[in-house]
Amino acid sequence: MRLSMLGPLAAEYDGRPLALGPLKQRLVLATLLFRPGGAVSVDALAEAVWNDRPPRTARKNLQVYVSALRRVLAPAGERLVQAPGGYMLRIAESELDVSRLSALARAGRRAANDGDFRRAAELLGQARKLWNGPALPELASSEVIREEAERLAFRHLTLCEDWAESALEAGQVNEVVEVTAELVERHPLRERLRAAQMNALHRTGRHSEALAAYDDLRQRLSHELGLSPSAALETLYESLLLAHEPEPRTVRSHVGIPSRPRVVLPVALRDFTGRVADVARLRENVVAGTTGVVVGPAGVGKTALAVHAAHGLAEEYPEGRLLVRLRQTDGAPRDPALIVAELLAYAGLTTDRPAGLGDPDLEAALWRGWLADRRVLLILDDAPDEASVRPLLPDIGPSTAIVTARTQLGGIASAHRVPLDHFTATEALDLLALVIGHRRVNGERPAAQRIVAACGLLPFAVRAAAQKLAVLRHLSLEEYADRLAAPGAVLDELTVGDLDVRGRAADAWRDLNDRHRLLLTALCVLPLGSTFRMEQAAEALKCAPQETRRALEAMIEAGALGLPEAADRSRTAGYTLPYLLHRYAREAG
Repeated sequence: MRLSMLGPLAAEYDGRPLALGPLKQRLVLATLLFRPGGAVSVDALAEAVWNDRPPRTARKNLQVYVSALRRVLAPAGERLVQAPGGYMLRIAESELDVSRLSALARAGRRAANDGDFRRAAELLGQARKLWNGPALPELASSEVIREEAERLAFRHLTLCEDWAESALEAGQVNEVVEVTAELVERHPLRERLRAAQMNALHRTGRHSEALAAYDDLRQRLSHELGLSPSAALETLYESLLLAHEPEPRTVRSHVGIPSRPRVVLPVALRDFTGRVADVARLRENVVAGTTGVVVGPAGVGKTALAVHAAHGLAEEYPEGRLLVRLRQTDGAPRDPALIVAELLAYAGLTTDRPAGLGDPDLEAALWRGWLADRRVLLILDDAPDEASVRPLLPDIGPSTAIVTARTQLGGIASAHRVPLDHFTATEALDLLALVIGHRRVNGERPAAQRIVAACGLLPFAVRAAAQKLAVLRHLSLEEYADRLAAPGAVLDELTVGDLDVRGRAADAWRDLNDRHRLLLTALCVLPLGSTFRMEQAAEALKCAPQETRRALEAMIEAGALGLPEAADRSRTAGYTLPYLLHRYAREAG
Protein backbone atom coordinates (compact mmCIF):
# COMPACT_ATOMS: atom_id res chain seq x y z
CA MET A 1 0.00 0.00 0.00
CA ARG A 2 1.11 3.56 -0.73
CA LEU A 3 -0.42 6.68 0.82
CA SER A 4 0.43 10.26 -0.14
CA MET A 5 -0.04 13.51 1.77
CA LEU A 6 2.70 15.66 0.23
CA GLY A 7 0.19 16.84 -2.35
CA PRO A 8 -3.46 15.81 -2.75
CA LEU A 9 -4.49 12.93 -0.46
CA ALA A 10 -4.14 9.67 -2.39
CA ALA A 11 -3.86 5.94 -1.75
CA GLU A 12 -3.14 2.92 -3.86
CA TYR A 13 -2.81 -0.81 -3.32
CA ASP A 14 -0.90 -3.13 -5.61
CA GLY A 15 -0.49 -0.22 -8.03
CA ARG A 16 -4.22 0.51 -8.24
CA PRO A 17 -5.72 3.74 -6.84
CA LEU A 18 -8.19 3.44 -3.96
CA ALA A 19 -11.38 5.54 -3.96
CA LEU A 20 -11.22 7.43 -0.66
CA GLY A 21 -14.80 8.66 -0.68
CA PRO A 22 -16.43 12.00 0.17
CA LEU A 23 -14.78 15.00 1.82
CA LYS A 24 -15.52 14.20 5.48
CA GLN A 25 -14.32 10.63 5.06
CA ARG A 26 -11.05 11.90 3.56
CA LEU A 27 -10.67 14.35 6.46
CA VAL A 28 -10.88 11.42 8.88
CA LEU A 29 -8.20 9.51 6.94
CA ALA A 30 -5.88 12.53 6.76
CA THR A 31 -6.21 13.14 10.51
CA LEU A 32 -5.32 9.50 11.23
CA LEU A 33 -2.34 9.73 8.87
CA PHE A 34 -0.89 12.64 10.82
CA ARG A 35 -0.36 10.12 13.66
CA PRO A 36 0.46 6.84 11.87
CA GLY A 37 0.42 4.00 14.36
CA GLY A 38 -0.83 6.33 17.13
CA ALA A 39 -4.24 6.66 18.74
CA VAL A 40 -6.39 9.59 17.58
CA SER A 41 -9.31 10.49 19.84
CA VAL A 42 -12.88 10.89 18.65
CA ASP A 43 -12.76 14.51 19.81
CA ALA A 44 -9.70 15.19 17.63
CA LEU A 45 -11.38 13.58 14.62
CA ALA A 46 -14.54 15.60 15.21
CA GLU A 47 -12.56 18.83 15.40
CA ALA A 48 -10.79 18.03 12.12
CA VAL A 49 -14.04 17.19 10.33
CA TRP A 50 -16.34 19.91 11.69
CA ASN A 51 -13.85 22.47 13.11
CA ASP A 52 -15.43 23.68 16.36
CA ARG A 53 -19.04 23.01 15.35
CA PRO A 54 -19.63 19.23 15.49
CA PRO A 55 -23.27 18.12 15.15
CA ARG A 56 -25.00 16.12 17.86
CA THR A 57 -24.60 13.04 15.67
CA ALA A 58 -20.82 13.54 15.28
CA ARG A 59 -19.80 10.30 17.02
CA LYS A 60 -22.27 8.24 14.99
CA ASN A 61 -21.21 9.92 11.74
CA LEU A 62 -17.54 9.22 12.52
CA GLN A 63 -18.36 5.55 13.00
CA VAL A 64 -19.90 5.54 9.51
CA TYR A 65 -16.79 7.18 7.97
CA VAL A 66 -14.46 4.78 9.79
CA SER A 67 -16.48 1.75 8.65
CA ALA A 68 -16.32 2.99 5.06
CA LEU A 69 -12.56 3.56 5.29
CA ARG A 70 -12.09 0.05 6.66
CA ARG A 71 -13.78 -1.31 3.54
CA VAL A 72 -11.59 0.90 1.30
CA LEU A 73 -8.39 -0.30 3.01
CA ALA A 74 -9.51 -3.92 3.39
CA PRO A 75 -7.39 -5.21 0.45
CA ALA A 76 -4.28 -4.27 2.49
CA GLY A 77 -5.49 -6.11 5.59
CA GLU A 78 -6.85 -4.89 8.92
CA ARG A 79 -5.37 -1.41 9.06
CA LEU A 80 -7.93 0.80 10.81
CA VAL A 81 -8.53 -0.42 14.37
CA GLN A 82 -10.13 0.87 17.54
CA ALA A 83 -7.85 2.49 20.12
CA PRO A 84 -8.46 4.00 23.58
CA GLY A 85 -10.98 6.79 23.07
CA GLY A 86 -10.67 6.70 19.29
CA TYR A 87 -8.99 4.94 16.36
CA MET A 88 -5.54 4.03 15.04
CA LEU A 89 -4.23 3.47 11.52
CA ARG A 90 -1.57 0.77 11.27
CA ILE A 91 0.91 1.72 8.59
CA ALA A 92 4.58 1.01 7.90
CA GLU A 93 7.10 3.81 7.44
CA SER A 94 7.66 2.83 3.81
CA GLU A 95 3.94 3.12 3.00
CA LEU A 96 3.49 6.84 3.77
CA ASP A 97 5.34 9.55 1.86
CA VAL A 98 5.61 11.81 4.93
CA SER A 99 7.28 9.02 6.91
CA ARG A 100 9.67 8.26 4.05
CA LEU A 101 10.56 11.96 3.81
CA SER A 102 11.29 12.09 7.56
CA ALA A 103 13.48 8.98 7.41
CA LEU A 104 15.47 10.29 4.45
CA ALA A 105 15.84 13.71 6.09
CA ARG A 106 17.17 12.18 9.31
CA ALA A 107 19.67 10.05 7.42
CA GLY A 108 20.75 13.01 5.29
CA ARG A 109 21.31 15.25 8.29
CA ARG A 110 23.32 12.53 10.03
CA ALA A 111 25.52 12.26 6.92
CA ALA A 112 25.98 16.05 6.90
CA ASN A 113 26.92 16.03 10.59
CA ASP A 114 29.52 13.34 9.77
CA GLY A 115 30.95 15.47 6.93
CA ASP A 116 29.74 13.17 4.12
CA PHE A 117 28.11 15.97 2.10
CA ARG A 118 27.81 13.99 -1.14
CA ARG A 119 25.75 11.32 0.65
CA ALA A 120 23.80 14.01 2.53
CA ALA A 121 22.91 15.81 -0.71
CA GLU A 122 21.77 12.53 -2.27
CA LEU A 123 19.51 11.57 0.64
CA LEU A 124 18.12 15.08 1.21
CA GLY A 125 17.57 15.40 -2.55
CA GLN A 126 15.51 12.19 -2.57
CA ALA A 127 13.45 13.54 0.32
CA ARG A 128 12.98 16.91 -1.41
CA LYS A 129 11.65 15.27 -4.55
CA LEU A 130 8.90 13.46 -2.61
CA TRP A 131 7.13 16.83 -2.31
CA ASN A 132 4.21 17.16 -4.70
CA GLY A 133 2.66 20.09 -2.82
CA PRO A 134 0.94 22.05 -1.66
CA ALA A 135 -0.08 19.40 0.83
CA LEU A 136 -3.75 18.39 1.02
CA PRO A 137 -5.14 21.47 -0.79
CA GLU A 138 -8.56 19.85 -1.24
CA LEU A 139 -8.94 19.48 2.56
CA ALA A 140 -8.13 23.10 3.48
CA SER A 141 -11.68 23.67 4.79
CA SER A 142 -10.54 21.93 8.00
CA GLU A 143 -8.56 24.20 10.31
CA VAL A 144 -6.71 21.21 11.81
CA ILE A 145 -5.71 19.83 8.41
CA ARG A 146 -4.76 23.28 7.15
CA GLU A 147 -2.46 23.84 10.14
CA GLU A 148 -0.80 20.45 9.67
CA ALA A 149 -0.41 21.08 5.93
CA GLU A 150 1.32 24.39 6.66
CA ARG A 151 3.66 22.59 9.04
CA LEU A 152 4.50 20.10 6.29
CA ALA A 153 5.23 22.99 3.94
CA PHE A 154 7.62 24.49 6.49
CA ARG A 155 9.36 21.13 6.96
CA HIS A 156 9.80 20.85 3.20
CA LEU A 157 11.29 24.33 2.97
CA THR A 158 13.73 23.59 5.81
CA LEU A 159 14.64 20.34 4.06
CA CYS A 160 15.36 22.25 0.84
CA GLU A 161 17.67 24.58 2.75
CA ASP A 162 19.49 21.60 4.30
CA TRP A 163 19.86 20.06 0.84
CA ALA A 164 21.15 23.31 -0.69
CA GLU A 165 23.89 23.66 1.93
CA SER A 166 24.99 20.02 1.58
CA ALA A 167 24.80 20.18 -2.22
CA LEU A 168 27.03 23.27 -2.21
CA GLU A 169 29.62 21.40 -0.14
CA ALA A 170 29.32 18.46 -2.56
CA GLY A 171 29.98 20.73 -5.56
CA GLN A 172 26.48 20.62 -7.07
CA VAL A 173 26.50 24.38 -7.53
CA ASN A 174 24.46 24.80 -10.73
CA GLU A 175 21.56 22.76 -9.37
CA VAL A 176 21.56 24.83 -6.18
CA VAL A 177 21.38 28.05 -8.23
CA GLU A 178 18.37 26.71 -10.13
CA VAL A 179 16.47 25.35 -7.13
CA THR A 180 17.09 28.31 -4.80
CA ALA A 181 15.99 30.78 -7.50
CA GLU A 182 12.62 29.05 -7.68
CA LEU A 183 12.26 28.82 -3.89
CA VAL A 184 13.27 32.44 -3.27
CA GLU A 185 10.45 33.54 -5.58
CA ARG A 186 7.96 31.87 -3.23
CA HIS A 187 9.78 32.65 0.04
CA PRO A 188 11.66 35.92 -0.49
CA LEU A 189 12.23 36.64 3.23
CA ARG A 190 13.95 33.33 4.17
CA GLU A 191 17.46 34.36 5.20
CA ARG A 192 18.93 30.87 5.21
CA LEU A 193 17.63 30.28 1.68
CA ARG A 194 19.12 33.58 0.55
CA ALA A 195 22.46 32.62 2.09
CA ALA A 196 22.52 29.39 0.06
CA GLN A 197 21.53 31.30 -3.09
CA MET A 198 24.23 33.94 -2.53
CA ASN A 199 26.89 31.29 -1.99
CA ALA A 200 25.79 29.35 -5.08
CA LEU A 201 25.81 32.45 -7.29
CA HIS A 202 29.23 33.41 -5.94
CA ARG A 203 30.60 29.92 -6.67
CA THR A 204 29.46 30.11 -10.29
CA GLY A 205 31.18 33.47 -10.78
CA ARG A 206 27.96 35.51 -10.70
CA HIS A 207 29.36 37.80 -8.03
CA SER A 208 27.17 40.84 -8.74
CA GLU A 209 24.01 38.70 -8.68
CA ALA A 210 24.99 37.32 -5.26
CA LEU A 211 25.31 40.86 -3.90
CA ALA A 212 22.04 41.86 -5.59
CA ALA A 213 20.27 38.95 -3.87
CA TYR A 214 21.34 40.37 -0.51
CA ASP A 215 20.23 43.87 -1.45
CA ASP A 216 16.83 42.59 -2.56
CA LEU A 217 16.32 40.85 0.79
CA ARG A 218 17.51 43.92 2.72
CA GLN A 219 14.98 46.14 0.97
CA ARG A 220 12.13 43.67 1.40
CA LEU A 221 12.84 43.24 5.12
CA SER A 222 12.97 47.01 5.60
CA HIS A 223 9.79 47.80 3.62
CA GLU A 224 7.64 44.86 4.74
CA LEU A 225 8.78 44.25 8.33
CA GLY A 226 10.87 47.26 9.33
CA LEU A 227 13.82 44.91 10.02
CA SER A 228 17.45 44.57 8.96
CA PRO A 229 19.15 41.34 7.82
CA SER A 230 20.58 39.17 10.59
CA ALA A 231 24.16 39.51 11.76
CA ALA A 232 24.97 36.17 10.08
CA LEU A 233 23.76 37.36 6.67
CA GLU A 234 25.51 40.70 7.03
CA THR A 235 28.75 38.82 7.74
CA LEU A 236 28.24 36.71 4.62
CA TYR A 237 27.59 39.84 2.54
CA GLU A 238 30.73 41.53 3.83
CA SER A 239 32.74 38.38 3.09
CA LEU A 240 31.46 38.38 -0.49
CA LEU A 241 32.36 42.04 -0.88
CA LEU A 242 35.93 41.27 0.20
CA ALA A 243 36.25 38.07 -1.84
CA HIS A 244 38.91 38.52 -4.57
CA GLU A 245 40.04 34.94 -5.16
CA PRO A 246 40.43 33.98 -8.83
CA GLU A 247 38.48 30.81 -8.11
CA PRO A 248 35.25 31.68 -6.24
CA ARG A 249 34.74 29.69 -3.05
CA THR A 250 31.90 29.04 -0.62
CA VAL A 251 31.75 31.61 2.17
CA ARG A 252 30.48 30.00 5.37
CA SER A 253 27.28 31.68 6.51
CA HIS A 254 26.95 29.95 9.90
CA VAL A 255 23.27 29.35 9.10
CA GLY A 256 23.62 25.63 8.43
CA ILE A 257 23.49 22.35 10.30
CA PRO A 258 25.61 22.15 13.46
CA SER A 259 28.14 19.40 13.96
CA ARG A 260 26.54 18.46 17.27
CA PRO A 261 22.89 19.46 17.79
CA ARG A 262 22.29 19.99 21.51
CA VAL A 263 19.06 18.67 23.01
CA VAL A 264 18.42 19.45 26.68
CA LEU A 265 14.79 18.50 27.14
CA PRO A 266 12.97 16.37 29.71
CA VAL A 267 12.03 12.92 28.45
CA ALA A 268 8.80 13.04 26.43
CA LEU A 269 5.80 11.50 28.18
CA ARG A 270 5.02 8.22 26.44
CA ASP A 271 1.42 8.45 27.62
CA PHE A 272 0.88 12.08 26.56
CA THR A 273 -2.75 12.28 25.46
CA GLY A 274 -5.23 14.80 24.09
CA ARG A 275 -4.29 18.39 23.22
CA VAL A 276 -4.18 17.65 19.47
CA ALA A 277 -5.42 21.09 18.43
CA ASP A 278 -3.25 22.86 21.06
CA VAL A 279 -0.10 21.05 19.92
CA ALA A 280 -0.87 21.83 16.26
CA ARG A 281 -1.53 25.50 17.03
CA LEU A 282 1.65 25.83 19.11
CA ARG A 283 3.83 24.13 16.48
CA GLU A 284 2.36 26.25 13.69
CA ASN A 285 3.25 29.48 15.43
CA VAL A 286 6.64 28.32 16.64
CA VAL A 287 7.80 27.17 13.20
CA ALA A 288 6.59 30.50 11.82
CA GLY A 289 9.07 32.16 14.20
CA THR A 290 6.50 33.54 16.66
CA THR A 291 7.08 33.20 20.40
CA GLY A 292 4.49 30.78 21.77
CA VAL A 293 3.15 31.57 25.25
CA VAL A 294 1.36 28.62 26.85
CA VAL A 295 -0.78 29.95 29.70
CA GLY A 296 -3.04 28.23 32.18
CA PRO A 297 -3.55 27.43 35.86
CA ALA A 298 -1.36 25.16 37.96
CA GLY A 299 -1.59 21.50 36.99
CA VAL A 300 -3.10 22.03 33.54
CA GLY A 301 -0.09 20.53 31.72
CA LYS A 302 1.70 23.56 30.24
CA THR A 303 5.21 22.12 30.53
CA ALA A 304 4.12 18.71 29.24
CA LEU A 305 2.57 20.35 26.17
CA ALA A 306 5.66 22.49 25.48
CA VAL A 307 8.03 19.54 25.83
CA HIS A 308 5.82 17.31 23.68
CA ALA A 309 5.74 19.95 20.95
CA ALA A 310 9.52 20.49 21.15
CA HIS A 311 10.26 16.78 20.77
CA GLY A 312 8.30 16.85 17.52
CA LEU A 313 10.29 19.78 16.11
CA ALA A 314 13.72 18.16 15.73
CA GLU A 315 13.77 18.69 11.98
CA GLU A 316 12.74 22.33 12.20
CA TYR A 317 15.32 23.15 14.92
CA PRO A 318 18.31 20.90 14.24
CA GLU A 319 20.82 23.15 16.04
CA GLY A 320 19.33 22.71 19.49
CA ARG A 321 16.27 22.43 21.68
CA LEU A 322 16.51 23.17 25.36
CA LEU A 323 14.34 23.84 28.39
CA VAL A 324 15.34 26.33 31.07
CA ARG A 325 13.38 26.51 34.31
CA LEU A 326 12.79 30.05 35.52
CA ARG A 327 11.82 29.05 39.07
CA GLN A 328 13.48 27.13 41.88
CA THR A 329 11.97 23.90 43.18
CA ASP A 330 10.16 25.88 45.91
CA GLY A 331 8.47 28.08 43.28
CA ALA A 332 10.60 31.19 43.92
CA PRO A 333 12.01 32.95 40.82
CA ARG A 334 15.60 32.01 39.94
CA ASP A 335 18.38 34.59 39.85
CA PRO A 336 18.40 36.03 36.28
CA ALA A 337 22.22 36.16 36.26
CA LEU A 338 22.44 32.43 36.97
CA ILE A 339 19.93 31.67 34.21
CA VAL A 340 21.98 33.65 31.67
CA ALA A 341 25.15 31.90 32.85
CA GLU A 342 23.44 28.55 32.30
CA LEU A 343 22.48 29.55 28.75
CA LEU A 344 25.99 30.79 27.95
CA ALA A 345 27.38 27.46 29.18
CA TYR A 346 24.95 25.66 26.88
CA ALA A 347 26.18 27.82 23.99
CA GLY A 348 29.81 27.06 24.84
CA LEU A 349 30.51 30.74 25.54
CA THR A 350 32.72 31.81 28.43
CA THR A 351 33.07 35.12 30.22
CA ASP A 352 35.78 36.61 32.42
CA ARG A 353 33.59 36.59 35.54
CA PRO A 354 32.38 33.63 37.63
CA ALA A 355 28.88 32.37 36.80
CA GLY A 356 26.25 34.83 37.95
CA LEU A 357 28.71 37.63 38.76
CA GLY A 358 29.01 39.29 35.34
CA ASP A 359 26.85 42.04 33.86
CA PRO A 360 23.49 40.28 33.23
CA ASP A 361 22.48 42.71 30.46
CA LEU A 362 25.72 42.29 28.53
CA GLU A 363 25.70 38.52 28.99
CA ALA A 364 22.05 38.31 27.87
CA ALA A 365 23.01 40.29 24.75
CA LEU A 366 25.85 37.82 24.15
CA TRP A 367 23.33 34.96 24.40
CA ARG A 368 20.94 36.62 21.94
CA GLY A 369 23.81 37.26 19.55
CA TRP A 370 24.72 33.56 19.65
CA LEU A 371 21.07 32.64 18.91
CA ALA A 372 20.91 35.02 15.92
CA ASP A 373 23.02 32.72 13.73
CA ARG A 374 21.31 29.48 14.68
CA ARG A 375 18.04 27.59 14.56
CA VAL A 376 17.38 26.82 18.22
CA LEU A 377 14.11 26.25 20.06
CA LEU A 378 14.17 27.59 23.61
CA ILE A 379 11.57 26.67 26.26
CA LEU A 380 11.38 29.15 29.13
CA ASP A 381 9.41 27.20 31.69
CA ASP A 382 7.17 28.62 34.41
CA ALA A 383 7.92 32.30 33.87
CA PRO A 384 7.08 34.44 36.92
CA ASP A 385 6.77 37.68 34.88
CA GLU A 386 7.69 39.43 31.64
CA ALA A 387 10.99 40.80 32.98
CA SER A 388 12.33 37.28 33.49
CA VAL A 389 11.59 36.42 29.85
CA ARG A 390 12.41 39.45 27.67
CA PRO A 391 16.24 39.40 27.91
CA LEU A 392 16.37 35.73 26.89
CA LEU A 393 14.09 35.78 23.85
CA PRO A 394 15.64 35.61 20.36
CA ASP A 395 15.33 39.04 18.74
CA ILE A 396 16.64 38.32 15.22
CA GLY A 397 17.35 35.19 13.22
CA PRO A 398 15.53 31.85 12.93
CA SER A 399 15.55 30.80 16.60
CA THR A 400 12.33 31.05 18.59
CA ALA A 401 10.90 30.28 22.00
CA ILE A 402 8.02 28.71 23.89
CA VAL A 403 7.19 30.30 27.24
CA THR A 404 4.99 28.64 29.85
CA ALA A 405 3.35 30.69 32.60
CA ARG A 406 0.41 30.78 34.97
CA THR A 407 -0.07 34.49 34.28
CA GLN A 408 -1.00 35.98 30.92
CA LEU A 409 2.36 37.78 30.37
CA GLY A 410 0.43 40.47 28.54
CA GLY A 411 3.55 42.61 28.13
CA ILE A 412 5.31 40.15 25.80
CA ALA A 413 4.86 41.67 22.35
CA SER A 414 4.36 39.69 19.13
CA ALA A 415 3.56 36.49 21.00
CA HIS A 416 0.87 33.94 20.22
CA ARG A 417 -0.93 32.68 23.33
CA VAL A 418 -2.14 29.11 23.66
CA PRO A 419 -4.51 29.08 26.65
CA LEU A 420 -4.89 25.65 28.26
CA ASP A 421 -7.92 24.45 30.18
CA HIS A 422 -8.62 21.18 31.96
CA PHE A 423 -9.10 17.94 30.03
CA THR A 424 -12.43 16.75 28.75
CA ALA A 425 -13.80 13.80 30.74
CA THR A 426 -12.85 11.49 27.86
CA GLU A 427 -9.24 12.74 27.76
CA ALA A 428 -8.91 12.41 31.55
CA LEU A 429 -10.19 8.82 31.43
CA ASP A 430 -7.82 8.08 28.53
CA LEU A 431 -4.83 9.23 30.61
CA LEU A 432 -5.99 7.20 33.62
CA ALA A 433 -6.37 4.11 31.41
CA LEU A 434 -2.97 4.59 29.75
CA VAL A 435 -1.29 4.50 33.18
CA ILE A 436 -3.28 1.83 35.08
CA GLY A 437 -4.68 -0.17 32.18
CA HIS A 438 -7.89 -0.09 30.19
CA ARG A 439 -9.21 -3.28 31.77
CA ARG A 440 -9.02 -1.81 35.26
CA VAL A 441 -10.74 1.43 34.19
CA ASN A 442 -13.45 -0.34 32.16
CA GLY A 443 -14.09 -2.75 35.04
CA GLU A 444 -14.89 0.15 37.42
CA ARG A 445 -15.86 2.90 35.00
CA PRO A 446 -18.26 4.81 37.32
CA ALA A 447 -15.54 4.96 39.98
CA ALA A 448 -12.98 6.04 37.38
CA GLN A 449 -15.31 8.86 36.36
CA ARG A 450 -15.61 9.95 40.00
CA ILE A 451 -11.81 9.95 40.36
CA VAL A 452 -11.11 12.18 37.34
CA ALA A 453 -13.96 14.49 38.39
CA ALA A 454 -12.41 14.81 41.88
CA CYS A 455 -9.15 15.73 40.12
CA GLY A 456 -10.94 18.61 38.41
CA LEU A 457 -10.00 16.94 35.08
CA LEU A 458 -6.53 18.50 35.52
CA PRO A 459 -3.77 16.49 33.78
CA PHE A 460 -1.30 16.78 36.69
CA ALA A 461 -3.89 15.70 39.26
CA VAL A 462 -5.16 12.84 37.08
CA ARG A 463 -1.57 11.66 36.56
CA ALA A 464 -0.93 11.75 40.33
CA ALA A 465 -4.09 9.69 40.94
CA ALA A 466 -3.13 7.25 38.19
CA GLN A 467 0.42 6.80 39.48
CA LYS A 468 -0.89 6.17 42.99
CA LEU A 469 -3.30 3.52 41.69
CA ALA A 470 -0.49 2.00 39.61
CA VAL A 471 1.63 1.63 42.76
CA LEU A 472 -1.23 0.48 45.01
CA ARG A 473 -2.52 -2.32 42.79
CA HIS A 474 -4.62 -3.71 45.66
CA LEU A 475 -6.59 -0.44 45.95
CA SER A 476 -9.91 -0.58 44.14
CA LEU A 477 -11.02 2.42 42.13
CA GLU A 478 -14.21 2.52 44.16
CA GLU A 479 -12.33 2.78 47.46
CA TYR A 480 -10.01 5.47 46.09
CA ALA A 481 -12.96 7.46 44.71
CA ASP A 482 -14.52 7.33 48.20
CA ARG A 483 -11.29 8.62 49.73
CA LEU A 484 -11.23 11.56 47.33
CA ALA A 485 -14.85 12.33 48.17
CA ALA A 486 -14.06 12.81 51.87
CA PRO A 487 -14.22 16.52 52.89
CA GLY A 488 -10.85 18.23 52.53
CA ALA A 489 -9.04 15.05 51.47
CA VAL A 490 -8.37 15.62 47.78
CA LEU A 491 -5.08 17.55 47.98
CA ASP A 492 -3.61 15.07 50.47
CA GLU A 493 -4.73 11.99 48.55
CA LEU A 494 -3.27 13.22 45.24
CA THR A 495 0.33 12.65 46.27
CA VAL A 496 2.69 9.88 45.16
CA GLY A 497 6.47 10.00 44.93
CA ASP A 498 7.46 13.49 43.78
CA LEU A 499 4.01 14.14 42.24
CA ASP A 500 2.57 16.45 44.88
CA VAL A 501 -0.66 18.19 43.96
CA ARG A 502 -0.84 20.04 47.27
CA GLY A 503 2.66 21.40 46.69
CA ARG A 504 1.68 22.55 43.20
CA ALA A 505 -1.40 24.33 44.59
CA ALA A 506 0.68 25.93 47.37
CA ASP A 507 3.18 27.28 44.80
CA ALA A 508 0.34 28.87 42.82
CA TRP A 509 -1.13 30.36 46.02
CA ARG A 510 2.22 31.84 47.12
CA ASP A 511 2.65 33.37 43.68
CA LEU A 512 -0.38 35.63 44.17
CA ASN A 513 -0.16 38.98 45.90
CA ASP A 514 -2.11 39.67 49.09
CA ARG A 515 -4.91 41.46 47.24
CA HIS A 516 -5.53 38.54 44.90
CA ARG A 517 -5.46 36.05 47.79
CA LEU A 518 -8.13 38.07 49.60
CA LEU A 519 -10.28 38.20 46.46
CA LEU A 520 -9.83 34.49 45.85
CA THR A 521 -10.73 33.65 49.44
CA ALA A 522 -13.90 35.71 49.12
CA LEU A 523 -14.88 33.98 45.87
CA CYS A 524 -14.05 30.42 46.98
CA VAL A 525 -17.44 30.11 48.68
CA LEU A 526 -18.84 29.59 45.17
CA PRO A 527 -19.34 25.93 44.08
CA LEU A 528 -16.25 24.09 42.77
CA GLY A 529 -15.98 24.02 39.01
CA SER A 530 -18.95 26.32 38.53
CA THR A 531 -19.23 29.32 36.22
CA PHE A 532 -20.29 32.54 37.91
CA ARG A 533 -21.36 35.98 36.70
CA MET A 534 -20.15 39.40 37.69
CA GLU A 535 -23.27 39.97 39.80
CA GLN A 536 -22.41 36.92 41.92
CA ALA A 537 -18.79 38.08 42.20
CA ALA A 538 -19.89 41.59 43.27
CA GLU A 539 -22.07 40.06 45.98
CA ALA A 540 -19.25 37.81 47.22
CA LEU A 541 -16.69 40.63 47.13
CA LYS A 542 -19.12 43.23 48.44
CA CYS A 543 -17.97 45.67 45.74
CA ALA A 544 -19.63 47.94 43.20
CA PRO A 545 -19.89 46.53 39.64
CA GLN A 546 -17.09 48.70 38.18
CA GLU A 547 -14.70 47.90 41.01
CA THR A 548 -15.62 44.22 40.71
CA ARG A 549 -14.87 44.21 36.98
CA ARG A 550 -11.42 45.74 37.55
CA ALA A 551 -10.69 43.21 40.30
CA LEU A 552 -11.72 40.28 38.11
CA GLU A 553 -9.65 41.50 35.16
CA ALA A 554 -6.59 41.85 37.42
CA MET A 555 -7.16 38.30 38.66
CA ILE A 556 -7.32 37.02 35.07
CA GLU A 557 -3.94 38.61 34.32
CA ALA A 558 -2.48 37.06 37.48
CA GLY A 559 -3.77 33.59 36.57
CA ALA A 560 -6.15 33.53 39.54
CA LEU A 561 -9.28 33.50 37.40
CA GLY A 562 -10.31 31.91 34.12
CA LEU A 563 -12.81 32.69 31.38
CA PRO A 564 -14.87 30.34 29.22
CA GLU A 565 -14.24 30.05 25.49
CA ALA A 566 -14.32 33.30 23.50
CA ALA A 567 -17.55 32.31 21.74
CA ASP A 568 -19.36 32.43 25.09
CA ARG A 569 -18.13 35.85 26.17
CA SER A 570 -20.48 38.81 26.28
CA ARG A 571 -21.46 41.63 28.60
CA THR A 572 -22.57 38.92 31.04
CA ALA A 573 -19.38 36.87 30.76
CA GLY A 574 -18.99 33.80 32.93
CA TYR A 575 -15.88 33.36 35.08
CA THR A 576 -14.28 30.27 36.59
CA LEU A 577 -11.82 29.74 39.44
CA PRO A 578 -8.77 27.51 38.79
CA TYR A 579 -9.58 24.18 40.40
CA LEU A 580 -6.47 23.73 42.57
CA LEU A 581 -6.46 27.36 43.71
CA HIS A 582 -10.17 27.08 44.52
CA ARG A 583 -9.59 24.06 46.74
CA TYR A 584 -6.48 25.52 48.37
CA ALA A 585 -8.20 28.85 49.03
CA ARG A 586 -11.04 27.04 50.80
CA GLU A 587 -8.51 25.44 53.15
CA ALA A 588 -6.49 28.65 53.59
CA GLY A 589 -9.64 30.64 54.27
